[in-house]
Amino acid sequence: MSRWIKISLAILLVVAVSPVVSVLAQTNDDCDHFGTDSNGALYCITESPSWNGDLVIFAHGYVAVDEPLDIPWSQMTFVSDAGDTVYLPDVVNGLGYDFATTSYRENGLAIQSGIDDILNLIDVFEQKVGTPNRIYLVGASEGGLITTLAVERRPDRFSGGFALCGPIGSFTGQVNYWGDFRVLFDYFMDLPRHDILPGTAIDIPEELMTNWDSYYVRRVLAALILRPLATKQLMTVSAAPYDETKKATIAETSLGILWYNVFATNDAVAKLGGNPFDNHDRKYKGSYSDFLLNRRVARFTADPSALEEIANYYETSGNLQVPFVTMHTTGDPIVPYWQQSLYAAKVPEGFPAYIPITVERYGHCNFTLDELEAGFGQLVYFVTGEAPPAAPQLREFVEPQKVEETYYYDYH
Repeated sequence: MSRWIKISLAILLVVAVSPVVSVLAQTNDDCDHFGTDSNGALYCITESPSWNGDLVIFAHGYVAVDEPLDIPWSQMTFVSDAGDTVYLPDVVNGLGYDFATTSYRENGLAIQSGIDDILNLIDVFEQKVGTPNRIYLVGASEGGLITTLAVERRPDRFSGGFALCGPIGSFTGQVNYWGDFRVLFDYFMDLPRHDILPGTAIDIPEELMTNWDSYYVRRVLAALILRPLATKQLMTVSAAPYDETKKATIAETSLGILWYNVFATNDAVAKLGGNPFDNHDRKYKGSYSDFLLNRRVARFTADPSALEEIANYYETSGNLQVPFVTMHTTGDPIVPYWQQSLYAAKVPEGFPAYIPITVERYGHCNFTLDELEAGFGQLVYFVTGEAPPAAPQLREFVEPQKVEETYYYDYH
């Protein structure tokens, strides 16, 4: 039995036997202040019993456009090293900070509206609680980009920012990364044409979204298993990370990226005013026949209107005026590590209060609670000169990392 067939069987086994674990999560009833703001976004504020006068705002990550508008509690739920379920508001309140978050007024691509809703959340907090001494903005994934853009554009409103696992280096590059994986998947898995996934990288039929979990996930898994050589080439050419010690992460990576292609594409096309994905002259490499791959792979050209919209409103500048910390795992399959490298290259060399933190691990936003508290502690130290008393003192963890100039294709 070949190595890649063994890997494929491992993928199927892990996915088939992985249990679905439910936990008793916090709800909107746990908020000290909960309601709808003037923009139509839901807000949640929790107060610390020993408030130090500062506020932490959390900018959540991507939520599919077909999901109900709500506070995304699942994105604020963690499991401690002891196996206990902990919630971000409780952690923040325990450090002496008040906590606030917003659903945003819309799901899907919500970068611009998310920034406005967070600024509006500050006004709500001041009305409900009072004016904080300092405001720290923390965001993950899509929220990481919201955090970065908000801190860059409105340094008068924030004392500092902490952006986790976000597409902060190149939004265009992020769009192309997801689109590339879809066209490569279609090329390698649909030859000869099996139509595993209907539609294209830039046109997702409703039927695919509706039946993704119930039908198409298993089709994707079956394709990865039945075409081991194609799977190997897909992972090589796409450069999508997976954990070589846990071969089931090939499926996790593939399903994760394809999920964003399936559920984010149509919404992004509508909000950006056209197709943002462009691979019309991309030179893919790493397959058994790059000549055939580049000749036959599906090609798309981005609409100028979409690229202009991204350039004007979605790309970061690196022009920081307040302390800023970023954190990224090296094996992030959804928002690759090179996003942090690209952003670090944008920040002027003379700016003293920026630190990119690198975590050597597979997974999207896959951080431990200690790592998050240490990164936040570094931010607070930048701002105040003192770290929160309860924050882990992981000196070896918060040292600046050398930025590697290893980017995906030509996205820089």
